[in-house]
Amino acid sequence: MKKRTLMTTLMVAALLCGGAVVPAVQAHADTTTQASSSSSSTTSTTHTISKSYVVYGAGAPESAYSTLNSTMGVDSSFEKLTATASDYEKYIGNGTTTNAAMISSVAIAPSDPGSGVRVNIKKYDGESNITQVTAQQYAMVAQMAGVTDVTIVVTANRAVSGESALTGVYKALAADGQNLNSQNTSAANQVLDATQGAINENSGDSSYPGKLMAAVGNVSKQVAQDKQDGQTDDSAQIQAILTKALENQGIASKTSSSTQTTIVNALITFRDSPISSSKTYVNNVTNTINNVKNSTGDLMNKSKNWANSEAAKTAVKDAQNWFQKLIAWIQNLFN
Repeated sequence: MKKRTLMTTLMVAALLCGGAVVPAVQAHADTTTQASSSSSSTTSTTHTISKSYVVYGAGAPESAYSTLNSTMGVDSSFEKLTATASDYEKYIGNGTTTNAAMISSVAIAPSDPGSGVRVNIKKYDGESNITQVTAQQYAMVAQMAGVTDVTIVVTANRAVSGESALTGVYKALAADGQNLNSQNTSAANQVLDATQGAINENSGDSSYPGKLMAAVGNVSKQVAQDKQDGQTDDSAQIQAILTKALENQGIASKTSSSTQTTIVNALITFRDSPISSSKTYVNNVTNTINNVKNSTGDLMNKSKNWANSEAAKTAVKDAQNWFQKLIAWIQNLFN
């Protein structure tokens, strides 16, 4: 009888869990446009954060903060920071900029272990003000920089290209005590720049960014695995891996040879960065690849609430209590 009870309990648990919804380069400062738990290897570390942050671009006026907060779903539990020109130079490290050019704002919150990186780009007052960088680019580039298991929301109070938003992500992790390796962030930022041309060339295909970034993620995974197995892939080998990855995503013919070469060069920089020696990177990037490959548009995480918001915590607790009561009820049937 005990065996029967245990098996019934496990079967119900499996069915319920399977269907449960858990709340869950040349990078530049923003270019204004005219459009309306960490885990480590011996050489690098992959980071998540312990609480939520909102990082306003220094070029965003305080008068816009209320609308920015509403747009990004920020409440009083989020620690507030500002991304400045000096932060850009520190975390991006590609030339100089001004505070006025730091326009994009981001909110970042921890999510479940193994969830990878998910990004939403939100409209500000009904306007799509991030006009170039896609949600899928932000997600994969953040993962390649060493960020994982977070949800990020990006917006801007006026139309900009969106490159400087990653500064806010990196600053939030630093404020949380998680300092990313500058060589990793530099390599990731080069991937952002390298993929922009291909995405611009396919601007009419909403599924292209997800397919491209999934392909790039798979190449980075293979290059990292090869390196850890004692094989350093050269440019020709990386090109061959990229070609296959693009074919697997059905976008090889849509990705010009010149943009492929640019992407390969960025991946060589990734190969030479410390994170490519991280065993956990191979596992972590798989989660983000799964997030981006079938995503289209600006919303990769469609959960209404932040994973660590009070509403979400209450929902999880209620679900857990209900589940425990159900299991007890089933067990009582056999007593």
